[in-house]
Amino acid sequence: MSSFYLTTPIYYVNGPPHLGHMYTTIVGDTLVRYRRMAGDATYFLTGTDEHGQNIERAAHKEGIEPIELADRIVAEYVRLRGRLGFSYDDFIRTTEERHRWGVEEIIRRIEAAGDLYTAVHEGWYCSPCETFYTEKELGPGKTCPVHGTPVEWKSEENVFFRLSKYQQPLLDLYRQHPDFVRPATRLNEVRSFVESGLRDLSVSRASVEWGIPFPGRPGQTVYVWLDALINYVSALGFGGPSTALYERFWERGDTRLHLVGKDILRHHAVYWPAFLLSAGLPLPTRVWAHGWWHRDGRKMSKSQGNVVRPDDLVDRFGADAVRYFLLREMVFGQDASFSDEAFIDRYNSDLANDLGNTVSRVVTLARKAFDGRTPPERCEDNLLIAVARQTAADYRAAMEELAFSRALEALWRLLAEANQYLVVREPWKLIKTEGATEQLSRVLWNGLEAVRIVATGLLPFMPRVAAEVLAAVGSAEPPASLDALAWGGTPTNAELPEPKPLFPRIDKEAYLAEGKASEKETTMETAAPETSRISIDQFFQAELKVATVLAAEPVPKSNKLLKLSVDVGEGTPRTLVAGIALAYRPEELVGKQVVVVANLQPAKLMGVESNGMVLAASLDGKPVLLHPAAPVPNGTRVK
Repeated sequence: MSSFYLTTPIYYVNGPPHLGHMYTTIVGDTLVRYRRMAGDATYFLTGTDEHGQNIERAAHKEGIEPIELADRIVAEYVRLRGRLGFSYDDFIRTTEERHRWGVEEIIRRIEAAGDLYTAVHEGWYCSPCETFYTEKELGPGKTCPVHGTPVEWKSEENVFFRLSKYQQPLLDLYRQHPDFVRPATRLNEVRSFVESGLRDLSVSRASVEWGIPFPGRPGQTVYVWLDALINYVSALGFGGPSTALYERFWERGDTRLHLVGKDILRHHAVYWPAFLLSAGLPLPTRVWAHGWWHRDGRKMSKSQGNVVRPDDLVDRFGADAVRYFLLREMVFGQDASFSDEAFIDRYNSDLANDLGNTVSRVVTLARKAFDGRTPPERCEDNLLIAVARQTAADYRAAMEELAFSRALEALWRLLAEANQYLVVREPWKLIKTEGATEQLSRVLWNGLEAVRIVATGLLPFMPRVAAEVLAAVGSAEPPASLDALAWGGTPTNAELPEPKPLFPRIDKEAYLAEGKASEKETTMETAAPETSRISIDQFFQAELKVATVLAAEPVPKSNKLLKLSVDVGEGTPRTLVAGIALAYRPEELVGKQVVVVANLQPAKLMGVESNGMVLAASLDGKPVLLHPAAPVPNGTRVK
């Protein structure tokens, strides 16, 4: 049995997780689930990077301690484990004692190798990246090449690592192991960077208190990137009292794979192996860099303000639909763009139509013909068998290459062939003209068997839905092995449960209209920039009044909007439309007092005229309604 150790980057806790973060973990989870089915002994690690100047500044801005900020964001990452179906084995935090042990041990070894010294460090520094850049690497106007934000000139005495000493050993590594960095285009980038000449690397900071004190160097804190990278071995017990996991999955491990975004490839493919070479430790076997998710033509990031929160999509479509879209839409290693239109198109076409309708059709026909059970006769001599065998081979080859979109395309080819097979043989007509014959049994069994193979291949991608599909076509338990991709696994005379809709079709126009409406109404998402201040007279042009909710109900065809009837102290109730349905149930709003903007022009949202706007704060994208601290008469002005 081979060992397979897989890591994601550890995510920075300066803001809540967004779809770009979750993508890497979804990829890792899918790959690990596949490797488990392939028979490997696996260990899957993710976690959070919690030290550094960014966290220190963000916490200071909120008036809290850095660990309080870290705890809050970590809770969000952990919560998403259940929501998105992650099956990681460990979650490492760089504020844990076990991590500090690993950092101190590696630094001790690097020091013993003579690779540390103290000197003055000057250069252009990006705080969000926690990285120094050369003049050539900067964008227009001295901006960070990743974030596009201004960099700052920094000068201080730091501890340096002799990175230049490892220029040739790294080039030898890339030459001897051309698969060390994937895809190949990224290896070329890394090799070119190293060939251009490596300068020694600052690995400490003198002006940052939030971090691990540098062993033997008073006044210095371990640089966040040296600190963070060590998580891959500290999580396995390196430097601590129990090293069994480290020995099994790192020291003697067969595969040690890091999944990273392309923006942190240099840290993982240059700095990290150099640290390990200095410390005399084994290197990862592969670093695989994926592209960026874009929205509005830019990389999805918190600093750009163009992120997609996974909760919103999961609430509406389910976790497995989100996982499917991300893995099908992005060619792994390249950039991809997220849009609501693309998501709905993929959902309706691939999931609602191709998968959902095929399952419903074949299960309904089999139940009708064979008294709620799978057909009694198997079929081992039909055109689908060759297609299924080729599908299994293509699927496995794609998964070995981390070509997730290609693996899904292979499964959908079998699904299309099965659909065509049923269309040509018209089992719905055979039921009427011939009844439950051996021919009908063979046709429907083939349809169920093709779906079973597709669902087996989907288990790593869509673990919950794939298990539901397998149960729907008569397989009691999801298989634990890839052997189940072979033809012949559908049982005969097994109970078929009543089919239920897997992916209800979405009205694309209504959904997009709802999204546009929610941008205009109800929630005050962000504060105006400091330079866009208004006068007191301008403020008083808005009539903010207290109102009581008299009734509330969902707006038809909308997932986010509620129709409210409110008493604003005018004698006649007003109708308001508020985008709060994902946070509040209609019945819990009745009788509550809220604050509304009473002098807005009426606006139609999803066909309902709204005469005002309910005020809410936005907490990580979720609306939180504003209420007076004590009951006041309806119509009372808020000043």
